[in-house]
Amino acid sequence: MDSHNKTSFITAFLAALLFGAAAPLGKPLLAFMNDFLMAGLLYLGAAIGVSLILLKEKAFQWPWQIRRRDLIKLSGAIFFGGMLGPVLLLAGLRLAAAGSVSLWLNLEMVATAAIGYLFFKDHLTPKGWLASLGVLAAATLLAWEGGQAGFLAGGLVALACISWGVDNHLSALIDGITPAQITFWKGIVAGSVNTVIGLLMGSFTGAPVHILGALTLGAISYGLSILFYLTSAQRLGATRSQLIFSSAPFFGILLAFFLGERLSFVQLGAFILFLGSVYLLFKESHSHEHQHHPLVHIHMHEHPSGHHAHEHAELETETLRHNHEHEHVPLTHNHPHWPDLHHRHLHN
Repeated sequence: MDSHNKTSFITAFLAALLFGAAAPLGKPLLAFMNDFLMAGLLYLGAAIGVSLILLKEKAFQWPWQIRRRDLIKLSGAIFFGGMLGPVLLLAGLRLAAAGSVSLWLNLEMVATAAIGYLFFKDHLTPKGWLASLGVLAAATLLAWEGGQAGFLAGGLVALACISWGVDNHLSALIDGITPAQITFWKGIVAGSVNTVIGLLMGSFTGAPVHILGALTLGAISYGLSILFYLTSAQRLGATRSQLIFSSAPFFGILLAFFLGERLSFVQLGAFILFLGSVYLLFKESHSHEHQHHPLVHIHMHEHPSGHHAHEHAELETETLRHNHEHEHVPLTHNHPHWPDLHHRHLHN
């Protein structure tokens, strides 16, 4: 594995660590506000969390300045990932223990894999599908432990994971703006809409400190987490990044345990099943001869790279990550790869 992919693995794990804290730290705040208001504040916090990073980016673009196909993908990511997903998750979190919800979130990995295979040319080997079935079995085990309320909560979390699965693929394929800008627009638009809906519904019984808490949690567990995840997904593809991101529930259930929740034998068994499934996914490999067609697009990249051989007027920029429009010439080669921005081809 080259240094670029190692960095992508690290950023995906950081995303998982930050997002894993969202359920156990967010559950106490639900006592003071409805699901829409909480979801809105979390994503407004996400926008705030990446604002300082945006100040350092020179090529800031408004949504209407990017290509139409990327604007459509961004709009879909905002709706599914920023508006629908978090509301469904919080509704499920209201009904179940934070530790169980944290583990159910691994259904996002299954949803991302299935949606990627069916609609986004994202390939998994039989070993990868076996691991996905293991994740699904563990989530069903947790739902069974919770009885009728557990299945209702599990169903809501599953719908949230499907929404985020769509969001993962759409976001990973946006090549007109940087991950920080995607996170910002997702947060500011989705957060504003859900916050307005939540305020119109009323039922806020908290204090300013609870609003500040939701914004802070959003900045860390959503803003920085989404930024790290997108950075990884645009290099490894949404499905592979999601495989690494699936470690998030483990961090969540451990934090819930330290915050006072009981760790049941069923949760422990599901935890072990998850670990075995993720191990199978890490053992997956994929390599074959493939052809790259001519392409002109914009995305973050760096040199040297087997897919970025273009030259720059200023030689010192060649070793730094940068963002500009560039052209890819036709190329046929064979190397291990994942379905990133440059590898969305069909498989026999």
